[in-house]
Amino acid sequence: MLSTKKIKFAIALVITSIFTTATIAQEVKDQALDANYDQGFKLGFGINGGLPTDNAYDFSLGGDVRLQYDLSRRTSVTLTTGFTNLFIGDNVKDLGFIPAKAGFKAFVWENRFYVLGEVGAGFAVTNGYNDTTFLWAPGIGYANKYFDVSLRYEDYNKFETNQVALRLAYGFKL
Repeated sequence: MLSTKKIKFAIALVITSIFTTATIAQEVKDQALDANYDQGFKLGFGINGGLPTDNAYDFSLGGDVRLQYDLSRRTSVTLTTGFTNLFIGDNVKDLGFIPAKAGFKAFVWENRFYVLGEVGAGFAVTNGYNDTTFLWAPGIGYANKYFDVSLRYEDYNKFETNQVALRLAYGFKL
């Protein structure tokens, strides 16, 4: 007669085999798709609007250009630049800067939804500001063949502020 321990072990073995087989099958399918995937560059133009999470600035507006190189169907590297303006109340000069960021994008669900991490610098260029800040920006988004919508948190170390920003972009393959 089979003991309870042996039955539990057999069930665990069957479940592990099922998940292992499914995982291996998915990896083989992904590798086959990646082997036929045409790597290449994409270029995107976006508009950004954000709300600082502290009281230093009222809101931000900006535009950007993002160059993306697809390493595979699910991973890409990015370079982003543009212009962002942090608006502040009366009697204080707004802060405008040029971000220069490098990033990594990983598609995590159905090759449409992604997570993105970027790091770089922000170069102040308006109203007598001349600081350069370290910036980092994790985000999530949705992209299809032409459109990209993302939400990110962006921190500006030396500017002593950060924001939550929405990006709407149009992109295409080069």
